[in-house]
Amino acid sequence: MYNYKLVMIMNETTIIAVAGKGGVGKTSLSATIVRCLVEKYPDKKILAVDADPAVGLSTALGIDVKMTIDDIRKEIIASVDEGDTRGVVELLGEAKYRIFDALVETDGYSFIAVGRPEAAGCYCKINAYLKEVISILSAEFDYVVIDGEAGIEQINRRVMEKVSHLLLITDPSKKGCQVIKTIKGVADELVMYEKIGAIVNRMNDESLKEYLDLSGIEVLSCIPDDKNLSIFDIQGENIFNLPSDSNVVKGVREALEKIEVL
Repeated sequence: MYNYKLVMIMNETTIIAVAGKGGVGKTSLSATIVRCLVEKYPDKKILAVDADPAVGLSTALGIDVKMTIDDIRKEIIASVDEGDTRGVVELLGEAKYRIFDALVETDGYSFIAVGRPEAAGCYCKINAYLKEVISILSAEFDYVVIDGEAGIEQINRRVMEKVSHLLLITDPSKKGCQVIKTIKGVADELVMYEKIGAIVNRMNDESLKEYLDLSGIEVLSCIPDDKNLSIFDIQGENIFNLPSDSNVVKGVREALEKIEVL
């Protein structure tokens, strides 16, 4: 009964998952999506999830992260190793409760970070835990923006099993386009999504659009290089301070309007 109610609540939550090849500006666009939502829906509860172990979304949003989801997971495991005799169900309940301790509340939205995995190259346990976290937290918010790790791993492991909108980010390169086509192919089989579309970042020549091979994925916007964003990236500035007429802000807003989020 509880799971049924949770699924019903999740259906009322707009969950926007952002995916793509590494190095195409995915995290900056994720941060801009959060900004656009906050500006459009000041009365809604919005959550930004940094699901990339590279931990870049916090920097783009100017968030100082004190605790991550993986910190909590490690503390629970450590308590068991030290002889905690409580049952698995009780410990899992504590872990779920403490998730909210890792939430950072800021103006207009909340933020939570996954953190780094327990060993280099090992993402299995944290991805499984992240899936549970997304399910729990989604019930508490109107909008959830997930900045996923580069590539298809989290899609492949069904971390993003239920999303309403899947935004695929690429640059005008064959490799970038191939990655998002692969992600869509996997998502078509493993992810329950309602809408999907692509944003082509760093697209300085609009005429190149006709040469993009995206196998029918709708291009929601093409965003030219943004000098303002480049400066902000170098300085670690909060993306909320970008001028509203910046290319990235205008391009993300256009994409969100086309995919019916704004």
